[in-house]
Amino acid sequence: MNDAPHHVGRPVWTPDDEQHMREALTLADRGRGRTSPNPLVGCVLVRDGVVVGRGFHAHAGGPHAEVAALADAGPAARGATAYVTLEPCNHHGRTPPCSEALIEAGVSRVVVATEDPNPAATGGSGRLREAGITVDLGLLATEAEHQNEAFLTSVSKRRPFVHFKSAMTLDGKIASGSGDARWVTGEPARAWVHALRNESDTIAVGMGTVRQDDPALTARVPNGRTPTKVVFDTRGELGPDARLFEPFEGTPADVHVMTTEAAPQEALKTLQAAGAHVHVLPSVDGRPSVPAALEVLHRLEVRSLLLESGGRLASSFLQAGAIDRISIVLAPKLVGGSASTPFEGAGAMRMADAWGVRDLTVTPLGEDLLLQGTPDLNQEAP
Repeated sequence: MNDAPHHVGRPVWTPDDEQHMREALTLADRGRGRTSPNPLVGCVLVRDGVVVGRGFHAHAGGPHAEVAALADAGPAARGATAYVTLEPCNHHGRTPPCSEALIEAGVSRVVVATEDPNPAATGGSGRLREAGITVDLGLLATEAEHQNEAFLTSVSKRRPFVHFKSAMTLDGKIASGSGDARWVTGEPARAWVHALRNESDTIAVGMGTVRQDDPALTARVPNGRTPTKVVFDTRGELGPDARLFEPFEGTPADVHVMTTEAAPQEALKTLQAAGAHVHVLPSVDGRPSVPAALEVLHRLEVRSLLLESGGRLASSFLQAGAIDRISIVLAPKLVGGSASTPFEGAGAMRMADAWGVRDLTVTPLGEDLLLQGTPDLNQEAP
């Protein structure tokens, strides 16, 4: 029988509770980059102090974490405690409700890290309690929310989670005076970028980046995938011979072009003939509206966007309050002159108006340094 304590009011977590939930979080991370538009979820089943089942959501449309763990446990699930990183769903989506699966398996307690904010799926905790199952909420909630930040942002803000990535020299340059940017950073940093692409639903760039670098925008990692590619192209200048249209390891490129009415119809027809999905958006300061583009991507169930643009498009995202994380790789080099920087445009006129960056971390990547933080989006734009 399950010997875990039943609680009235706020749960009192034991070291074993925390250990099992941390394992569930580790399991959930194994689905990173493969579960979208669904969240990352892990589940561990414990009976009489022994783990009897483990599972995680491996890909959209596949079994949910709870179902996978129940299958792993078999009859041993009866009377067990289930540690789940996200509230079990209570609706029929691509799969049946996980709350019903846990009830039918006879578990006696469910420990949940975070509630499911999706209105279509929430209610699992209430359904479990109605069936007489003890439900304890909030164990390692901060860690679970960070793990599912893309999914949670999509639900709460109705747009993708935007991660801006750039590389610059010690004097703040992302390229030389001629525009040459290969390579600002070393191999470890470039490998990190490919891993980041592999975890992202979409990579976005502007036409300046396409003209200068002609990037393929692929994720060169073992068993990697080709993310959706988004190009902000005000005047329909993207040519069908750009490298980002090329298939990668047999997978056709999925390209979306965000443009405006300034683009000639013939140019848009050429892009469509090349296989691009063309979206004609309102313009802001003569460029495709960032909020309108993010709304389109949200409708397409894009949960995360990796922004690898130059300074002008990055500034448009910042002005729109649409950057959730910033990662800048700092290389021990000096360029000098007046070359490009990560953010351009008008910017702040006074230092007091500059955006703050919270939760800054510094991580070595070979000879380079990775700086990561969260721009203060609640701050009024300068």
